[in-house]
Amino acid sequence: MEDGTADVILCAEVLEHVFDVQTFLAEGQRCLRAGGTLLLTVPFAARWHYTPHDYWRFTPSSLNLLLSEAGFVDVRTYQRGNPITVAAYKCMAVLLPIILPQTNRLARRVALLLPGVLAIPVLAALALIAQLSLGLDYGDDCLGYTLVATKPGVQV
Repeated sequence: MEDGTADVILCAEVLEHVFDVQTFLAEGQRCLRAGGTLLLTVPFAARWHYTPHDYWRFTPSSLNLLLSEAGFVDVRTYQRGNPITVAAYKCMAVLLPIILPQTNRLARRVALLLPGVLAIPVLAALALIAQLSLGLDYGDDCLGYTLVATKPGVQV
């Protein structure tokens, strides 16, 4: 991509998979036009995923530091969820393998059929609780963060 040609860069749930975060953010700086916006999301209370290439869990202070060091300004951090949301999602993560077993073994699938059917209403209730809890603003534990930052300068 040519230098300074992007108005917006969207990076959704990717940064934790990037080994060299500083180089990645520098590339974002290079591609953005002056006054352009970087919008990124990262998980916080998430399981290790896409193993083995899941390297980081970022805090608001580490994200602000990384983006400031990369030359971004007006860095705004928004928390997604709260301790209730996190607890509901963790319980859902326990139930999903029972409801949707990822196995080719027929005996295991049959053994999980009844518990899986019984767990569906619990899963639905947890999903509703998680969704409703998003309106609550409290606690330090959350699902993740959304950041909005600007490349300094005025567009020419």
